[in-house]
Amino acid sequence: MRTRRKFLQGAAILATGSMFPRAQAPESRVEVLIDEPIGTIAPEIYSHFVENLGGVVYDGIWVGEGSKIPNVGGLRKELLDAFKKVKPAVIRWPGGCFADQYDWHDGTGPRNRRPRRTNFWVDAREWPAGTNKKGPQFFDPNLFGTVEFTRFCRSAGAQPYFAANLRSQPPQEFWRWVEYCNSPQGSTTNADARQLDGETNPLNVRFWGVGNESWGCGGDFTPQEYATEFRRYTAWVPNYGVNLALVGSGPNGGDLDWTRKFFAAANEHGALGRMWGWALHHYSWNISGGRTTDWAAGKGDALKFTPDQHYELLAQSQQMDGLIQHHWDAMGEVDRRHHTKLVVDEWGAWHASGTEPFPEALIGQQNTMRDAVLASMTLDIFHRHAEKVGMANIAQLVNCLQSLFLAHEEKFCVTPTYHVFDMYAAHQGAQSLRVATNAPSISYDRNGQRATVAGLSASASLSGKRLALSLTNPSVDREREVEIVVRGATAKSMQATILTASDVHACNTFAAPRAVEPVKRAAQPVRGSVWPARLAPVSVTQIELELE
Repeated sequence: MRTRRKFLQGAAILATGSMFPRAQAPESRVEVLIDEPIGTIAPEIYSHFVENLGGVVYDGIWVGEGSKIPNVGGLRKELLDAFKKVKPAVIRWPGGCFADQYDWHDGTGPRNRRPRRTNFWVDAREWPAGTNKKGPQFFDPNLFGTVEFTRFCRSAGAQPYFAANLRSQPPQEFWRWVEYCNSPQGSTTNADARQLDGETNPLNVRFWGVGNESWGCGGDFTPQEYATEFRRYTAWVPNYGVNLALVGSGPNGGDLDWTRKFFAAANEHGALGRMWGWALHHYSWNISGGRTTDWAAGKGDALKFTPDQHYELLAQSQQMDGLIQHHWDAMGEVDRRHHTKLVVDEWGAWHASGTEPFPEALIGQQNTMRDAVLASMTLDIFHRHAEKVGMANIAQLVNCLQSLFLAHEEKFCVTPTYHVFDMYAAHQGAQSLRVATNAPSISYDRNGQRATVAGLSASASLSGKRLALSLTNPSVDREREVEIVVRGATAKSMQATILTASDVHACNTFAAPRAVEPVKRAAQPVRGSVWPARLAPVSVTQIELELE
């Protein structure tokens, strides 16, 4: 333990005295430009995604009021307590692909009388062999419905974001769901139904997704067809005094054609003015050998990967930068004043099946320092595009994809990705600043050809006199010597939090839940605007400076 602690404490050293001697000039430089703000970092960029898929809801979040597992109204207490610390802004539910088969009525009324339904994911080919296909992951008892979800959001301090069923339900059901959630007490039959479910006052749900992945599992529409459906579903939706934020089902990754054609078609009849956000989905995965694009085949292992595979996954995550800019430009061809924001409501790493924490955790995967680095570098991108991105939801919250938590029966742990969200919470609601980064890129082999990935990621924000600076070194084997320069201000104190491990494959498990966790250095007085730093391999460092 002493050796490990010594390693961690030396992982990111910020000198408070003189700069590097000239003979040891740092190879990298980060300049924070106080006088060049980008935009406010919407707290909604720190949002999450809960789909009724595998072990996300049942066993992950919902354990039931009669469970021996400590709970708050049936919600796993240990998860809630940890979740509140990272200040979640918004939680999206019930999908994902599950949303476009979901009948919201099924999750209302007395729980013991709610219908049981076949889950959308019942025949997914990723189920581990020998899984017992009789549980709630396969045949949904609908114990976790609209009221239970909104209570979960309320307990966590977040707003709910519902994904409405556009593929298999008519527009009237969308309006009725809004009515159930938001109509005043006693005003409608659905308001009475909500009161019988234990919520007298309106839920005041603001965020509504109009379908999900309508180019695929959400209906296989063309963009023009989806524009017609969007107009039908959003025309004359009552708001009940709530400023509804309607989110359109946007592109799959780099499909600019979907964005351009939808915006053109929706604009013809004025529907574009009703859309607050345009949803973009982008996952990062290693395609084995680079020779297949099958979404369910060829992904790399979550735990067994080479340095080249590590860098390739990060390179794929860095495509987010171009996706945001290109879709923003395409949206601006029609929406010239950018009334509509980008909503990246599914993002993260997607590894091959095989490292599930338990068999029912469909598309569950372990979470290593590689995933933590991917998370920090992606959040940096959102900060750099703060004026464009209105919301972002990492996929998913627990037991699925790049989750923050693993939970099964009485067992629970947080992942390295959770620690990144905890460290980065200081950026929420702050003013994003332009950061000029100069660092050597990292070369790696991509199927016999040379490729590169950024050797350093950084972002910064200002809130009053507090400057938050995030630095990520993605290298698996090299420290990064960095000169930090703050232009336009002088600091008087500094504090750093460091997340790292001696092995990029390090992860937390039920047996070792604290194998990877950050170390916080005590605040120390400083003076000036230039400091050197040494960043450990595969590390995320959060620096908070109090300015004069």
